[in-house]
Amino acid sequence: MFKFFKKISGSAKDTAKKLFHLVIPHAIDKESIKDIENILYAADFGAEVTPEIIGEIKSALKYDRELRRENIINIASMVLKRNLEGAEASLDIAEQKPQVICLIGSNGVGKTTTAAKLAHFYKISGKEVILGSCDTFRAAANEQLNSWGTKLSVDIVSSQHGSDPAAVAFDAHKAAIARKKDILILDTAGRLHVKSNLMAELQKILRVLKKSDSNLVPNVWLVIDSTIGSNSIESAATFHSEIGLTGLIMTKLDGSSAGGALVGVYKKFHIPIYFIGTGETPESLEQFSIENYIHRLFPSGDLQKDLG
Repeated sequence: MFKFFKKISGSAKDTAKKLFHLVIPHAIDKESIKDIENILYAADFGAEVTPEIIGEIKSALKYDRELRRENIINIASMVLKRNLEGAEASLDIAEQKPQVICLIGSNGVGKTTTAAKLAHFYKISGKEVILGSCDTFRAAANEQLNSWGTKLSVDIVSSQHGSDPAAVAFDAHKAAIARKKDILILDTAGRLHVKSNLMAELQKILRVLKKSDSNLVPNVWLVIDSTIGSNSIESAATFHSEIGLTGLIMTKLDGSSAGGALVGVYKKFHIPIYFIGTGETPESLEQFSIENYIHRLFPSGDLQKDLG
C-alpha cells in the first residue's frame, strides 16, 4: 500500500492530527482509504461518523480515481456540516432573568474553569453575572471558584466544604434575583458520574431551583473533555438519561486533542452546542461555530511549513 502520510513521531496528538496535516505527493487511491479510515478513528470521529466519511470518499472515487488532499478535506467537511446542522446555540437573556446555567459533567473535564470562563464571557458582553459554587464535595473547587470570582470581579455564592449543594444553589438563585443579575452560573460536583448518589444530588439541585421559581427553566449544560474521545458519548448518555441535558460545552480543544467526538455526541443526541474551550485563560472560550470548529480540525495554510 502506498504510504502518503508524513512520519511524525510519538504523541497521540500527532496520531490524531495526521489527517489534517497530510503531505500527498500523489493522488489518493483505493489502497489509501484504510489509512484514512484509521486516522479518522484516531481523531475520535467514532463508529458512526467515520464510516459516513469513508462512504462518501469511496463514492467520489467512482467518479474520480485520483482524489487529492483538498478533495478529502472537502468531503469530510461536508459530512461534518451535515451532521452538525442545527448545533449552534446561544443564550437568550430575554427569555428569562436570571438565566440559570447549571454546569454538570465528570470530574476533571474542566467545569470549574469553564464556569469562570463563562462568567468572563458574559461579563464582557455586558451582562451582570453571579457564580454559585455547588461542588461542596471537593474543597479545592470552592477555593478555585472563589479565586476566579476575585480575579474577574464577579459575585460568588459559596458555602463550607460538605454543605448541601442544593442549598447553595437555592441561595445563589435568591441572590441573583435580589442583585438583579442576568445570569447565574452553577458549578457542580462531578465525581463518579455513573453513581446514583451524584445523579440524585444533581436532580435535587434542579428541584430546589424549581421551588425557588416555579417558572424557571434551568439550562443544564454538559461539559465534555475533548481528550476522552468516544467516552464522551457514554458520559452524555448517562447524564442525559438521568438529568436531561439542554446544552454542550467541549473543553481542552487546544491542539492537544482531536475533538472529533463532539460530532458523534451531537449526531446521537442533538443537544445544542454552546461553547468550546481552547485553553486555560478566561478569554479561551468561544461560542460554538460549525465553520470555526471544522477549521480547527482541518487547518488551512502551508502544509509543508506546518509540518516543519
